[in-house]
Amino acid sequence: MSSAGAGGALAVVLGELRGSAVPENVAGMARYGISTAGTLGVSMPALRKIANGVGRDHGLALGLWDSGIHEARILAALVDDPSLVTGEQMEDWVVTLDSWDVCDQLCSNLFDKTPFAYGKATDWSGRDETFVRRAGFVLMAALAVHDKRSPDEPFYAFLRLIVRGSTDERNFVKKAVNWALRQIGKRNATLNTAAVATAREIAELDSRAACWVAADALRELTGETVLRRIAERER
Repeated sequence: MSSAGAGGALAVVLGELRGSAVPENVAGMARYGISTAGTLGVSMPALRKIANGVGRDHGLALGLWDSGIHEARILAALVDDPSLVTGEQMEDWVVTLDSWDVCDQLCSNLFDKTPFAYGKATDWSGRDETFVRRAGFVLMAALAVHDKRSPDEPFYAFLRLIVRGSTDERNFVKKAVNWALRQIGKRNATLNTAAVATAREIAELDSRAACWVAADALRELTGETVLRRIAERER
C-alpha cells in the first residue's frame, strides 16, 4: 500500500474509533486502574469488530500506535502481523506503555506470537519499569496458554524468574507475576507440580507481595477444578 493509501486507511480507522467513543466509560475505566490519557471509552467488542473489518495490516498498526490514542494502541495489537514485528519494534512499543490493559492486549494478542517472545519475557521481567516488567510476566502467561507446541523447559526457566519477581510490591507487577505462575501451573501435570513447589518456595519469602502471590496461586493450582481439567486433558 502506498504511503498515501496507508495514511487514508489510518484516517478512516481513527474516524471509526472516535465514532465509537463513549466518554462516560472513561471514568469507569479509571476505577479499574486504566489510564485515561488519550482514552476514548471504546469497548473491547467494538475494537474487535473494527479489527475484524481491517484484518492484518502492519503499516496501519504502526500508524495506530504512533497516534498515542489508548484504544488505537489496543487495536494496533489486534491488527498487526506478528511475522513482520521486529525486536526493535517490540522495544519501542513496550517502553511507552502506560496502562495495564494495553500491556496485556499487546502481549497476549501480538507479542506472544513473535519469535522474540521467550527472550523478551526473560529480559523484560528483570527490568525496572513497571509496565515493561509487567509485560515480561504477561508474556510468560500468554505463552503458557497459547504456545501449545513448546516443551516444558522454557517454563521451568520462567519459574525461577517468577521467584525473583514475586517480591515486587507494585500492584501491576505482582498481579502479572501471579498470573504467570498460575498459567504455567495449569499447562500440564508436570508443570503443575513444579509451579506448586515454586509457590511454596515463594511463600517462605519475607515479602507481603510474595505471600499474596503464593497464597492465591496455591489456592487455584491445588484446587479440584484445575487438577481435574489437567487430568482430563492428559487422559
